[in-house]
Amino acid sequence: MSEILLRRHKPFLAFWLARVCTASAFQIMTVAIGWHIYQLTGDVFDLGLVGLVEFLPRVLFMLHTGHVADRYDRRRVAALCQSVQGVVALALVIASAGHAVTREMIFVMAFLLGSARAFEMPSTQALLPNLVPPALFPRAVAASASAMQAATIAAPAFGGLLFAFGELWVYAPTALLYAIACLLSLSLPARGQPPQKGRASMESLLAGIHFIRSRRDVFGAISLDMFAVLLGGATALLPVFARDILDTGPWGLGLLRSAPAAGALLMSFWLSRFPIERQVGRVMLASVALFGVTTIAFGLSTSFWFSLAVLVVLGAADMVSMVIRGAFVQLETPDEMRGRVSAVNGLFIGASNQLGEFESGVTAAWLGTVPAVVIGGVGTLVVSGLWLKLFPTLAQRDRLHAEPPADPQDEARPA
Repeated sequence: MSEILLRRHKPFLAFWLARVCTASAFQIMTVAIGWHIYQLTGDVFDLGLVGLVEFLPRVLFMLHTGHVADRYDRRRVAALCQSVQGVVALALVIASAGHAVTREMIFVMAFLLGSARAFEMPSTQALLPNLVPPALFPRAVAASASAMQAATIAAPAFGGLLFAFGELWVYAPTALLYAIACLLSLSLPARGQPPQKGRASMESLLAGIHFIRSRRDVFGAISLDMFAVLLGGATALLPVFARDILDTGPWGLGLLRSAPAAGALLMSFWLSRFPIERQVGRVMLASVALFGVTTIAFGLSTSFWFSLAVLVVLGAADMVSMVIRGAFVQLETPDEMRGRVSAVNGLFIGASNQLGEFESGVTAAWLGTVPAVVIGGVGTLVVSGLWLKLFPTLAQRDRLHAEPPADPQDEARPA
């Protein structure tokens, strides 16, 4: 079905390619910045701080990012954000050429990168439902995720390899990728919500939060992901595992970063052909529990190849939860509110990733790297069990959305 989407829906193809470029660029930047700052300071706490700095803009600008996505042309908002990220990459290119990159500069660049992504995410998420027919949307979510994961497999390994030749060589390609993504975003057709008139009000800014609070199953789905990955995320500590525990270098770090994406890519291919249509609540909770188990296994591993295999399973489990949550939230949200709801959802996602990196860095600094990862995996298992009790209707949910009403013209047609 993903092949049909890419072949028959040209706007979706442009969207798909833009996601490939932005995912590749961001993954390369993540590997480079993480290794770069650890090389400069050798302090595991700084790895956590980078995640915190990238996450802060999502909190500071959350209400405004969603309102911008619903008020202005989402294509232009996405393109502008991609341009800003390209400028960040260029700044690092210039600084690297002059050997002027410092710890403080990396934090500033991380904040700018996080700010641009904070505005980009609600706009791109709200664009997708307008590019494909509603009946194909769950499959489009999986196909879109496969694009990002395919890029994520190659990009971190490529970034780690390039870093071995020097910082300049790893930052330059990201600027080009962001430029291509910008052009592709601008090529998308103008569809979806009309521009909203009038000044922003507090009621308008808070509409996304009120909507999610009024939909208990939606709130349960996105908060499950936030708390589970917040506790179980260990990606910020991969430079420590690569250098100090698994005894490898930048190329090994790139492979470790790519492994979850490999599992996620395989799972997204499966879900694009065989979407989960029944017992979606229990499947999502089971996938989160599996995420916790694999996190524990990774933390205890001292074998590079076993760690890679475990991370592949971890990525596959995370993809199941992500596709179910992404399709469910978008299908439950009216188009005129998708930007604001996506902004709140983006905050949850950011908390489970960037804030989770900070939590991992702090815990590792206090308790040690391996105990921090193992405790986080146990915490993820506890969260999946608690959500089974706290959100029983979510656990018992059978389908992503209600069946659409039958078309009277279809009923009138002879068999």
